[in-house]
Amino acid sequence: MNQVVIYTDGACKGNPGPGGWGVLMRAGTMEKELFGGELGTTNNRMEMMAVIEALAALKRPCDVTLFIDSQYVLKGITEWIHGWKAKGWRTASKEPVKNVELWQRLDELVSKGGHRIDWRWVKGHAGDPGNERADMLANKGVDKALGRG
Repeated sequence: MNQVVIYTDGACKGNPGPGGWGVLMRAGTMEKELFGGELGTTNNRMEMMAVIEALAALKRPCDVTLFIDSQYVLKGITEWIHGWKAKGWRTASKEPVKNVELWQRLDELVSKGGHRIDWRWVKGHAGDPGNERADMLANKGVDKALGRG
């Protein structure tokens, strides 16, 4: 399996407000940057979109080390999602899961992509070079959404 290192980040100017997502992918000596954005979104949605777009960009099953600074996405995909699915996409308090369509897309990419994913949390805005580049790309995504990019 190809080894791929991925850094993802989301950004939002206001919450809700214009937002962006950014992805830095490395495989050997190759690097790829992805970014995009939306108007009227939330930070959590942009964090999720970054991971979704990163995994969707992989053309074959890979051995992925995925660095993410969002506890919401990390805990959601590695812990909470099992209970949500068992409860028909409801939370412990029987409320509908927020961002359910994104969780379902992410779940499908994770479960059907054939990837081995090592989910790693990294502290945001703490000088990690990969995270800082993903953050810069997420901000480019905000500019793109605002028609400035």
